[in-house]
Amino acid sequence: LSQPPTITQQSPKDYIVDPRENIVIQCEAKGKPPPSFSWTRNGTHFDIDKDAQVTMKPNSGTLVINIMNGGKAEAYEGVYQCTARNERGAAISNNIVIRPSRSPLWTKEKLEPNHVREGDSLVLHCRPPVGLPPPIIFWMDNAFQRLPQSERVSQGLNGDLYFSNVQPEDTREDYICYARFNHTQTIQQKQPISVKVFSTKPVTERQPVLLTPTGSTSTKVELRGNVLLLECIAAGLPTPVIRWIKEGGELPANRTFFENFKKTLKIIDVSEADSGNYKCIARNALGSVHHVISVTVKAAPYWITAPRNLVLSPGEDGTLICRANGNPKPSISWLANGVPIAIAPEDPSRKVDGDTIIFSHVQERSSAVYQCNASNEYGYLLANAFVNVLAEPPRILTPANKLYQVIADSPALLDCAYFGSPKPEIEWFKGVKGSILRGNEYVFHDNGTLEIPVAQKNNAGTYTCVARNELGKIQNEVHLEIKDPTMIIKQPEY
Repeated sequence: LSQPPTITQQSPKDYIVDPRENIVIQCEAKGKPPPSFSWTRNGTHFDIDKDAQVTMKPNSGTLVINIMNGGKAEAYEGVYQCTARNERGAAISNNIVIRPSRSPLWTKEKLEPNHVREGDSLVLHCRPPVGLPPPIIFWMDNAFQRLPQSERVSQGLNGDLYFSNVQPEDTREDYICYARFNHTQTIQQKQPISVKVFSTKPVTERQPVLLTPTGSTSTKVELRGNVLLLECIAAGLPTPVIRWIKEGGELPANRTFFENFKKTLKIIDVSEADSGNYKCIARNALGSVHHVISVTVKAAPYWITAPRNLVLSPGEDGTLICRANGNPKPSISWLANGVPIAIAPEDPSRKVDGDTIIFSHVQERSSAVYQCNASNEYGYLLANAFVNVLAEPPRILTPANKLYQVIADSPALLDCAYFGSPKPEIEWFKGVKGSILRGNEYVFHDNGTLEIPVAQKNNAGTYTCVARNELGKIQNEVHLEIKDPTMIIKQPEY
């Protein structure tokens, strides 16, 4: 049977590749006949035959770009999209954005030693180079030992090292910030930073002051489903303790975690309901300070109802529905075989009504693959769904002259597995010139099977099943034998 293409595998939308390895961009699809594949790059046809470094895997749309033998990964940065096409329609992949990972070195800098009075606060800046993806930051000494962290000294989300108050034991010349780039498995290090703490007696105690964030209020936008990280780090002596509350509400019990000695509030799997004002309070014996972070949770589009494939017979009706939500609300657009529906070839059986396409009295030429795109400023969803209009005369899949042997008084089940489009009508006859079987002694199942609930000797014989629709008819014979039940003629002797 013919079937329009379906994409079965594709690379992620945001695909960061190792610049030292061959780039493999996946696109697999099925269909009958098997689809052929083509690609666009940055919106125009990508002619792989003209590029010696690019090959397409056989019976597949997957591209292999040869980097190990002279290709440059940077030259292949861009937006790729795959089309799988056969005579019934064309399915398209997501837009696959290819970017090589980057692990740049720190720029050379001259770092002045830090002379700090005991009890004062201090921030050592890391300012790592911008990598792709961003590096993981940690502080160590010359001997590759991690620097101990505590309520008093800890690393912020931006990688800087914060001292709420410095103590004489903080004096050292090897505060080193390291950036680990996981993708390329490389570690870059910053020049060592020197800290010298000098004492002036007596050490004066200080009430809390926020080192980060600054001011009394700030704002943060996070996306639905992500992890929300909020941070407050305070200076003060004695070392301030941090506490978090949500104004006018509770912190969600099973999704809230405190990290970095309570300086970081972490809420996992956020939803729109987590929007609101979050307050951190830093307190020590001399007083307190607070900061309010106003959080807004936005959402990339997410499915409410994704469109599903339709298999129809000529003259039938159907609908494709594409419902998505998001914040802001996503806009919905339709394509037919990869072409915006407004400029696609006309189909009189098709009517677009916002997030729905209504089909009425379809014809065989109405077969196509439809794409629904739901997008807002935070992302998009792309779904393919085919409409396959099949006009097929009936076929019977049960083997001819199949023999069924049944014991008397048990049920007999005679099969007539069938296919056709429109769906065929099934009728059963008994004997050579028998009339159509009806009545209470038979059960007619939807899959074509004829059931005789209590088979008797007189039910034995040849049965014919006939499948017909407006494109034709076909018949098949099966045979039923009725056996006597086992009877004990002579009892065993003991």
